[in-house]
Amino acid sequence: MKRVTYFADKNYKIGQVDPKLFGSFIEHLGRAVYTGIYEPGHPTADEDGFRKDVMDLVKELNVPIVRYPGGNFLSGYDWTDGIGPIENRPRRLDLAWRTTEPNEVGIDEFMKWANKLNIEPMLAVNLGTGTPKEAGFFVEYCNHPGNTYWSDLRIQNGHKDPYNVKVWCLGNEMDGPWQIGQLSAEDYGKKARETAKIMKWVDPTIELVACGSSSAEMPTFPEWDRVVLEHLYEHVDYISCHRYYENLGDTNDFLGSFADMDNFIKTIASTADYVQAKYRSKKKMYISFDEWNVWYQKKVELKDWEVAPPILEDIYSLLDSLVFGGLMCTLLQHVDRVKMASLAQLVNVIAPIFTQKGGPAIKQAIFYPFYQVSNYGRGEVLNTLIEAPKLATNRHGDIPLVQSSTTYNAEDNTLSIFALNCSEDEDLVLDAQFRSFGSVQVIEHVVMDGTDLNAVNNFANPDNVKPRNVDVSNKSGDHIEITLPRMSWNMIRLQCTSN
Repeated sequence: MKRVTYFADKNYKIGQVDPKLFGSFIEHLGRAVYTGIYEPGHPTADEDGFRKDVMDLVKELNVPIVRYPGGNFLSGYDWTDGIGPIENRPRRLDLAWRTTEPNEVGIDEFMKWANKLNIEPMLAVNLGTGTPKEAGFFVEYCNHPGNTYWSDLRIQNGHKDPYNVKVWCLGNEMDGPWQIGQLSAEDYGKKARETAKIMKWVDPTIELVACGSSSAEMPTFPEWDRVVLEHLYEHVDYISCHRYYENLGDTNDFLGSFADMDNFIKTIASTADYVQAKYRSKKKMYISFDEWNVWYQKKVELKDWEVAPPILEDIYSLLDSLVFGGLMCTLLQHVDRVKMASLAQLVNVIAPIFTQKGGPAIKQAIFYPFYQVSNYGRGEVLNTLIEAPKLATNRHGDIPLVQSSTTYNAEDNTLSIFALNCSEDEDLVLDAQFRSFGSVQVIEHVVMDGTDLNAVNNFANPDNVKPRNVDVSNKSGDHIEITLPRMSWNMIRLQCTSN
């Protein structure tokens, strides 16, 4: 078997993991909200109509922050449609997805759901059809304690205490021609700057996310990001980026998606650093990777103006979960700049959780790598040194056969290694050295692999694709050999027994 040399040292660090790296996204799109998180009358629904089976799975994923309410939906959405008595709320045409929005769930319901799960909200303001003034009113409704029109309206609606929402997005994908109210970088920069001023005048403690490029394929990338940041650099805390990956028929190219994500992040970071240098700013601009996933962007024919039709309901395979794991490693490798990320999305719409209306909720294949990294990838990311054979790809050039990241959690003195073996033909031996940690003991080695890369989970067979445990008895010392099966995603957890 080929060998991969793997060296981790506690003094070689990339940075601390911000828990917000494991965020997700709920948009008023398809069945993400209705029959996703919210389904009154469902056997598991609580007193507020939220599906408890879905909440249990969200808790398992340990998601700390969720972006809401969109997405493309955002740019035509009036947040005031979703407040007050539900029976008085208007039904609206959603032009983004050509559906009907009943507005049964709005900001107050979303905040109630988030509070049940101890999830921080990441709210977004409409900069398509919306105005800077309306964005300020939204912040006032959510965060001002009282004695003003909008804060008193929140109290009247049954929510005495302010929500104190800290993270706000200034629109969504405003560079896209598909976006309601698309703007040039210059026009967006001006509008977002004035919006940011008003929002921070209402609440100076909030953090703001500027709209970055919606894709590396946009002809304006990364010029859009440069122009936007030149308008907003001292007014915002993050620049957003979005990136999705699809299997176009070449397995090696698909597995190498992590290399594309790596280059994408570096390009955005260097663009932000250019603006910092131009303005001689002392502030470092961080990245909010607030949409990412594997997404098969195929068109589905649906009737116009339905309520919660099945849009973008990708069913994920074992191969998708391997690629997904590689992407998660890349996010970890950039924790010095990527402080927040939102897996798009959380339920039903290109999501790790999939529900049946009136029926069960199941875990998709991508649920497992997200669960593993979210729960065990906390602490500090180490700058591991890896020597691995190369894999030739058409799209990304030569990439390492192994994509990996390592985290060290000082609280429980554990190490977590996450590793993707891209080899279709053979197992690889990971020759891992931990000399600065002294002796280590392998706690567990969990593998996702199988003979059928197209295998999926469904309601008839919800556990068809899931991890398996490997025997790790008698694996200890400062030098450990671990076999990574061919075409596999691996999590190896180690207890440091001496230093």
